[in-house]
Amino acid sequence: MPPKINLLISTNWTDYELLDSGDGQKLERFGAYTFVRPEVQALWSKSLPAEKWLAANAFFQPSGEESGGHWQNAGKIPDKWEMGYPLNGKGVAGGNELRFSVMTTPGRHLGIFPECAANWDWIANLINLRGQSTSPAGHSVHVLNLFGYTGLASLAAAASGAMVTHVDASKKSVGWARENQALSNLAGKPVRWIVDDAIKFVEREARRGTKYDGIVLDPPKFGRGPKGEVWEIYKSLPELLQACKRVLSAQPLFIVLTIYAVRLPAIHAYSALSEMMKSYTGELECGELVTQEKSAGRLLSQAVYARWSE
Repeated sequence: MPPKINLLISTNWTDYELLDSGDGQKLERFGAYTFVRPEVQALWSKSLPAEKWLAANAFFQPSGEESGGHWQNAGKIPDKWEMGYPLNGKGVAGGNELRFSVMTTPGRHLGIFPECAANWDWIANLINLRGQSTSPAGHSVHVLNLFGYTGLASLAAAASGAMVTHVDASKKSVGWARENQALSNLAGKPVRWIVDDAIKFVEREARRGTKYDGIVLDPPKFGRGPKGEVWEIYKSLPELLQACKRVLSAQPLFIVLTIYAVRLPAIHAYSALSEMMKSYTGELECGELVTQEKSAGRLLSQAVYARWSE
């Protein structure tokens, strides 16, 4: 029987909103500031009046390159500002609030992908559930986050009691992630910060006999490692999944794969993860990470995902 395609919406945000979308653009609020960014999948008309869009603090003007362009500021915004996310709906009083800095970058992004919060909550919940029982391996949950970017998935796992290894090819992104660890008051949590090529790192871990209970995979469409290693998702992902299988513990807790900027149906991500996990007993699902407009309630698909859990 084919799997059901799920739509995951992150409902706990207070510092982020998709205010409106349409005509190939989206209007978003990140903390106290609003931004207009390209969104080719917004095939409908805008709901809010033009003055709401024109009042945005900054506009991203794309160039001819796939992700190139520049920011045009309509109002003064700081170089960097702070936001928060209440992990599993728990604010400061409930604990486990993630704090992090955001900023405009040359690649139209601001340092977070808000739709991924649904996976942060899922990861944290699974780790918490295992922590409430006896760990099969007799130790804390060990999590590997590949292409970890600014570290929010890593910090969600660490805040929930996991030992985390965070890997990214960008030294700047890893430095940003470490700053977010301090902002989240998680400096005492066991997180290893690694600047490396994802495939090479996992292969070395396999040779060392290192094992992980959870793996987070958030690969780009195309990228380069710190020594010029080429990542191309259609060619490289199968190799990486096989390498990851060799570092799984005997009783893994979860695997989550998120894919952006690729015209790839969720069922294909599901099939790739199903092949990797076929010798394990667990639950496998797939679907899309979506955000919902505040204006008209329309759903905007941002990425496809597949995830396996114990």
